Amino acid sequence: MSRTVSNDHHQPPGRPHGRLLTPEEVLDEVERAEPETEPETGLATSRDPRDFGDAGTADRPGEDGDEIGGAAHAAPANLMRSSAIMALGTVFSRATGFVRTIVLAAALGTQLLGDAYQTANMVPFAVYDLLIGGLLASVFVPFLVKHKKLDPDGGRATEQRLLTAMLAVLAVLTVVAIIAAEWLIRLYAGEFTSAQHEVAVQLARFLLAQIFFIGASGIVSAILNSRNHFGAPMWAPVLNNLVIIAVGGLFLTIAGPGSTPETVTSGQLALLGLGTTGGQVLQGLVLVAALWRAGFRWRPRLDLRGSGLGEAVRTASWMMLYIAVAQFGLLVTTNVATRAGVRAAEAGESAAGAGITAYKFAFMLFQMPYAVIAVSVITALLPRMSEHVAEGRKDRVRADFSRGFRLSSVLIVPISVAMIVFAIPFCVLIYARGSTSVEDAQSIGVILMVFSAMLIPFTLFQLLQRVFYALGDTRTPSLIAIPAEIAHATVAITLLVLAPPRAVVVLLPAAYGLYYIVGAALAWWRLRKRMNGLDGRRTLRTLVLLHVAAIPSAVAGGVLVVLTGGLPGTALPAITAVTAGGLVGGVLYVLVARRIGVTEVTTFLDMVRSRLLRR
Repeated sequence: MSRTVSNDHHQPPGRPHGRLLTPEEVLDEVERAEPETEPETGLATSRDPRDFGDAGTADRPGEDGDEIGGAAHAAPANLMRSSAIMALGTVFSRATGFVRTIVLAAALGTQLLGDAYQTANMVPFAVYDLLIGGLLASVFVPFLVKHKKLDPDGGRATEQRLLTAMLAVLAVLTVVAIIAAEWLIRLYAGEFTSAQHEVAVQLARFLLAQIFFIGASGIVSAILNSRNHFGAPMWAPVLNNLVIIAVGGLFLTIAGPGSTPETVTSGQLALLGLGTTGGQVLQGLVLVAALWRAGFRWRPRLDLRGSGLGEAVRTASWMMLYIAVAQFGLLVTTNVATRAGVRAAEAGESAAGAGITAYKFAFMLFQMPYAVIAVSVITALLPRMSEHVAEGRKDRVRADFSRGFRLSSVLIVPISVAMIVFAIPFCVLIYARGSTSVEDAQSIGVILMVFSAMLIPFTLFQLLQRVFYALGDTRTPSLIAIPAEIAHATVAITLLVLAPPRAVVVLLPAAYGLYYIVGAALAWWRLRKRMNGLDGRRTLRTLVLLHVAAIPSAVAGGVLVVLTGGLPGTALPAITAVTAGGLVGGVLYVLVARRIGVTEVTTFLDMVRSRLLRR
């Protein structure tokens, strides 16, 4: 989600004592620690007005250090509190989502029944992530921010029109999807067994109703964020997760472990379907209540002519191309993974960890560092970069991007290395229970190891996309997605044809990561020209040093895994390996990073130390 800068810009940038640092405060501190140099050349910054698109906005000497931390752009206290609430809500949301996944793994397992549920539940979330979520990030949030500033009524009529139009579209889309449930399951999983297909269709008829509530939650959250209300959008998913945790636990109690598509009953499927959808309904109601408390009163408006929504639709036309490409990628991944799982079972092999469920469980762990760390930074940066573009200050956009990526990498690099080292014992520790065997959990761990190597390209691509969105450009990311998806789809389909069924899902994250490697390379190339550089030398240096700093930690962690016997997988060795390895590795990483002079790490540690001393 995104947000706007508070109008209370005259408040001092000081922080209340006794609380955690926000992403904006981290950016402020690092900004003050960095020299005023041109990122790509190391020379004094060129202040050519043509670079910023407005002859009247050329820098004055000495301004480079003010991008975020200066008086004109200091984060006000209420914005900082909102950022802290947002970060805490994200942590709780991810934590309960983590528990939800563990419970579903125990209830449904990673074999054919689990694949049926995951496939049926994929379509509504694909609509949110690829359609609603994508349009919110690239089109509707900037659209709302623009009209809040420009319209005489502060954008209220625009909010009413946008909400009315979106709810109407979502209602039609939901009804059509439910009617087409059987066709959609065949589209995403063409080789399901007959029993597996029947279960997936029954579940889909319940789960596809989520489309309306996921989309409505997204647009309501955007309106809340545009009004500087950030708590509810971050905390409402926690309630959704708690509902699904209860449903999964109840299903496991009623059906017991080891359920299959042949043994599960219609009543048990109804419990899963209605319960999962009920969680989304509760989340939507909480957000609507928060919007009401924020003073919003919905009055349906369909007077769209001259409202400016046509501008957003035209902008969204390129985003729709991106969505189509991404949807094609999702279809490829799902079909490859589900077919591999069915083929493994039909070949008489164990289907443990060979299908889409194991892939999704590994993916959930893979994207958690990005979701908790980088998303908070992106949330702080997107509205800033949009404002800098409006002011003609591409130098500030460039600086924001560089800081955001480097600061995210300070934590993401060691976490990705740790995930590779501890993937198997950790997955055994959290997943090996109920319907998920130790072998299932080990398979998830192997998939996670491959995924983890793709975490930095994944994060870089996401941040580069936000720079395009801040520039109001959805065309370039959409065109970049085409060659990136061709690379992904070619490798994924080749794996299905040539690799043994059980090996397909293990190698599938490499094909997934190739999309982000190709996409990030092309996006960097395009933006480097438009922004007169992207601070590439400093960014590359930081990445290299962070990986060097993580090497001793990786070696120590690997030794601990072997010494504790964590690879075969029982609870005590896994706990010992992950806990001790994490502590030792973390200390080593900090010591080595300080020794080799990684500025971002030392600055962050100094900030934490100063906050602790103030308490």
